[in-house]
Amino acid sequence: MVPMPLIRDEGVVLRTHKLGEADRIVSVLTRDRGRVRAVAKGVRKTRSKFGARLEPTSHAALQLYEGRELDVITQAESIDHFRAIRDDLDRLNKAVAMLEAVDQLAQEREVNPRLYQMLLGALRSLAA
Repeated sequence: MVPMPLIRDEGVVLRTHKLGEADRIVSVLTRDRGRVRAVAKGVRKTRSKFGARLEPTSHAALQLYEGRELDVITQAESIDHFRAIRDDLDRLNKAVAMLEAVDQLAQEREVNPRLYQMLLGALRSLAA
């Protein structure tokens, strides 16, 4: 059996989907790997260590194991959670529209540093 490579990257969470009782599929636009879909195991449990760090609009440093179709998130550290956006419904509405547009534009595992920087800059401007 070939060991799965460990990857460290940072990214912005675009969207999440429930998977089973406790897991979640997270779509992340990463700096070095483009848009990545990954499984966060046990993230929906109340004792989850990184559940809140993997919500849409979160900017996080991630550690992942590369899988065939879905990667597996093993660690997430918050870089910026954009609290000002989450506390204001109008800002949140605009941020979600941006995240959906980026999710549609970004290709799976295709690096696009300009799109990543543009999204991060737009979220920072919206939060300011």
